[in-house]
Amino acid sequence: MKRKILVVEDEIFVATEIEHVIEEMGFTAVGIAADERSALSLAAQADVALVDLNLQDGPTGIRIGHILAQAHGVTVLFMTANPSQLGDGVPGTVGVLPKPVTDRDLRAAVAYAVARHDATEATPPPRLKLFNGQKVAGVAN
Repeated sequence: MKRKILVVEDEIFVATEIEHVIEEMGFTAVGIAADERSALSLAAQADVALVDLNLQDGPTGIRIGHILAQAHGVTVLFMTANPSQLGDGVPGTVGVLPKPVTDRDLRAAVAYAVARHDATEATPPPRLKLFNGQKVAGVAN
């Protein structure tokens, strides 16, 4: 099944590059959301979401990630230049990939998030910080 990925990012050049990589990988980008309202309006279409923390409407990324994961069953991976804002993590979400990211980091993180959504075993990329309680290759962190 072709997984659908939502990009929650307010910097349009960053967002379109992420969208391009997602489509090159064979997944469907369901859209770019620059704020909470647009992210939640696309939630029902997404399997996976890549979520920045600070968006056009302020620091709403944490709340967006929580809602996407808890209310919509979306596999959420945060991508931010401010990973410390997440503390020990957000319940129901996978982890955080610190920005800036290389093309290789992005591809590995997307592949990992999709594997997590599909409940298949996968090794997280080295730069991805998994949140407490997440499993790596069948072993709890």
